[in-house]
Amino acid sequence: MKYIVIAIPGAADHPSDELGGKTPFEVAKIPNLNYFTKSGKVGLAKLFSDHLEPSSDVSLLNLLGYDAQKVYTGRGPLEAANLDLQLEENEIAFRMNFVTEAAGVLADSTAGHLSTKEAKALINFLNKKVSSDFVRFFAGSEYRHIAVLKDAHGYEALSAKTIAPDVIIGEKMETHFPKGPGAELLKKLMFDAKLLLQDHEINQVRLDLQENPANMIWLWGQGSAPKIEKFSARFGVSGAMIAGIEYAKGVGRIAGLTVLEVSGGTGDTETNYDKKGKMMLEALNEKDFVCVHIQACDEASRAGDLKEKISAIEAVDFFILSKAKEYLDEVKDVRILITPCHAAPWKMKRHVRDHVPFVIAGKNVMPDELDKFSELTAKNSELKMNKSTELIPYFLAK
Repeated sequence: MKYIVIAIPGAADHPSDELGGKTPFEVAKIPNLNYFTKSGKVGLAKLFSDHLEPSSDVSLLNLLGYDAQKVYTGRGPLEAANLDLQLEENEIAFRMNFVTEAAGVLADSTAGHLSTKEAKALINFLNKKVSSDFVRFFAGSEYRHIAVLKDAHGYEALSAKTIAPDVIIGEKMETHFPKGPGAELLKKLMFDAKLLLQDHEINQVRLDLQENPANMIWLWGQGSAPKIEKFSARFGVSGAMIAGIEYAKGVGRIAGLTVLEVSGGTGDTETNYDKKGKMMLEALNEKDFVCVHIQACDEASRAGDLKEKISAIEAVDFFILSKAKEYLDEVKDVRILITPCHAAPWKMKRHVRDHVPFVIAGKNVMPDELDKFSELTAKNSELKMNKSTELIPYFLAK
């Protein structure tokens, strides 16, 4: 038996007047997703944890059957795992954004989506000027990077409450700086970096081009190395993760899944959908379980870009779900799960704690005669999962 999971975080939404009271799923051209709906079983699942912030990495851990409430230590350690960083007991990994600060306001949490080439040059610059036995910086991609801090007391000394920068855009930064153990140290690092970055030639050029500069860093999502059971040991299937965004690749690595890099497969709205679909088929030749993770809808939602969100949903359907349908028609001995992971209403530009729709199709799945995939269809289904980790065991059940 082969198992395919297609995760589309942020695709679920709320009805809006701009769409005549419908959601993006209801207006998008999704013939393949609707095919799976007609031939499969639709339900509603809870994939967030009650006592954790509603973030994409939390929902992905829960989707894969790991109780994020017990194993999640922060976004930083997941993305550090993607870089193969081996954290020592007294080392704490922080997610580090390059951001744009303007008159004390967090103006842009992505620093104008600066290029990875620019970002790596700035990371090298910071390492030359700021790094020590206590702090090191590691380059990820675009605005997403890692800072590793060391203290004899580990997380206990660096457990200040931090917040993701994308939820405070347009707000005064001083009210959202780290608070608690290690807060003064973190703020000093952020301001030391600001003094260095604001005059860097890369940022001067960006300003000349009327692009947002990467004139400050923002530290958040810190934690120690997570410890979880390997997916193959937990569920008895070998697996692969196909993803462009760092946190998803990090989750794949700590779960022992083979992480497959896609040329042009970014964690943004501009991504290589076709290549991800083809790589899914290639991976199924060797693996029993393949998770394809596409971040584009979430990025569009948080940018408030309705047109781009609908376009991303349609691209997933055309390039990826079409290949999954062809594989199902040919192989037969396969089961497919498709879910948005979490809702991110484009008008709100943030994640919400809604239960999300899913559809399971393939071998030994009895259809429930629904014909269109949507949030409303799932709400009317009798299949509801209220424990955050029960969807994947249900999907994998023999």
